[in-house]
Amino acid sequence: MNWPEKERLVDGVVNMLKVNMGLKPGESLLVLTDIPRVQDWTTLPPDVLGDMLDRAMLARLVADIARDHFPQCSVTYLPFFATGGHGAEPDPDTAARMREPQVLIALTTYSLSHTNAREAATQAGVRIASMPGFEAHMLEPGGPMAVDYRQIARDCRVFADALTAAKEVVVRTPYGTDLRFSLEGRPGQVDDGLYGDDPKTWGNLPAGEAFAVPVEGTGEGVLVARAGWYPRLTEDMRFVFERGEVVEITGGGEVGEMFRELLRIGDDDPVYRARRNLAEIGIGTNPNARKPDNVLEAEKIKGTVHIAIGDNIHMGGQVEADLHEDFVQPDVTLLLDGRPVIVDGRWQV
Repeated sequence: MNWPEKERLVDGVVNMLKVNMGLKPGESLLVLTDIPRVQDWTTLPPDVLGDMLDRAMLARLVADIARDHFPQCSVTYLPFFATGGHGAEPDPDTAARMREPQVLIALTTYSLSHTNAREAATQAGVRIASMPGFEAHMLEPGGPMAVDYRQIARDCRVFADALTAAKEVVVRTPYGTDLRFSLEGRPGQVDDGLYGDDPKTWGNLPAGEAFAVPVEGTGEGVLVARAGWYPRLTEDMRFVFERGEVVEITGGGEVGEMFRELLRIGDDDPVYRARRNLAEIGIGTNPNARKPDNVLEAEKIKGTVHIAIGDNIHMGGQVEADLHEDFVQPDVTLLLDGRPVIVDGRWQV
């Protein structure tokens, strides 16, 4: 295996724990990671398995570095069996452990952000960094973790305020995306990577986005996931929305087949209908984010917009789902009440 090198990670990890998480002497830190289930060894592609194992080792090294540099803190490294999907709940024992520390680093393959387990930990006062799909390079100099978070916070606030004020949103790209929906009454929110000031704060690392929840039932139009802008996506994938729900998926090759199975267009089972929900609009603000096929990093790229389907209840909406998937839009034009705030990927604010 190509294990991450501990020495290359030290400065980035220490900075993350100090600056982003505000870890203080005497506090407890839990570093959480998911590991392959028995069935994953025979069903997942070898490169996906390898990435998962690399990530679990990276989490172990984060815990080791924390012990070395924060000797007055209690540090626990906790692997658990993977959930198999973004937004799926972890096992009850893991969910309970998530509520115990002051600081939680969830360095996982499958996102826990949009889960009841994460929400319960937040309500218990745990400061949380959710890091699904995180890669070691993100901690290195020049990577998306090595940024001016105060500037990111200012940029996020500008866009969050613009989203709060907006009623109608239009998202367009040269690749076929042409989607509109309502944000009326839905506040813009900020994920700036600064989680150390108060309990009950959480977000992604690397950070850098403003986001909001579309009004359920209002999404109309087409969303195109561009080839190369989603893991293993080698062919453009097209989603058609009507009344805030995906009604058609075309293209996408193997990834498209996966989503056609996950969403089961036409099936009125509440599980599938919830997965088809138009869930989020996000605006990337991180100037060091660059990698397009890692969603965690790609959705933070400055000048992009991302659109999500599935769960939104954990960010202020009304739909609870066992899935939340983001699709990043490059070269995007974003109109808020007809006013262009991004044109062809360039900010206008």
